[in-house]
Amino acid sequence: MEIFLIILAVIVGLFLLTFTVYWFNLDMKLIRFVYDKLQKHYDNMKRDKRL
Repeated sequence: MEIFLIILAVIVGLFLLTFTVYWFNLDMKLIRFVYDKLQKHYDNMKRDKRL
């Protein structure tokens, strides 16, 4: 019975975590943050203009 309660608690915890990510759109906010950081890096790179 104790194992069943632990498994149920893990499932409920994972559900609440994924629901929170969905509700606040955290996955796209993380991607936007990473994109902005990478954009700054690539904008400052030296370019080879030869074709």
